[in-house]
Amino acid sequence: MTERANQFSYEELLAHGRGELPGQMDARLPAPPMLMFDRITHIADNDGEFGKGSVVAELDLHPDLWFFKCHFIGDPVMPGCLGLDALWQMVGFYLGWSGSRGRGRALGGAIKFTGQATSDIKLLEYRIDIKRHMRSPLPFGIAQGLVKADGETIYVAENLRVGLIGGA
Repeated sequence: MTERANQFSYEELLAHGRGELPGQMDARLPAPPMLMFDRITHIADNDGEFGKGSVVAELDLHPDLWFFKCHFIGDPVMPGCLGLDALWQMVGFYLGWSGSRGRGRALGGAIKFTGQATSDIKLLEYRIDIKRHMRSPLPFGIAQGLVKADGETIYVAENLRVGLIGGA
């Protein structure tokens, strides 16, 4: 792929999960309902807090989303682990988008919750800033991230680590 896209629609993210996105390596996003964002509004490899890349994605929240119906009954809140998983998904997507091969695996990180995503929130914004990207022997990325609910930061993550396994 000579010129990489710098944003992706929901349909393109679904195609990525199926391995059908033109120029895509073998890393894939999960399918719904585990795909935790509706679009990537920005991706680049030369910006962000560390100058090594960033990704911004969004999820439209509405009260009938699957997790609000079961976590917790009568107290609808998005599980924090799903917001964390969204950030890991974005690191893995970035690694594949930047040309690394393999299947993404979350390898750790630390998160601090300062708020929550409840059923009255309309938009979640996710952002990661790449701190480190190794291409070999194992493609690997380290990032910091945050999650905003209607513009207010609710999660901050440090040292999000994702590796790509099984790449050629």
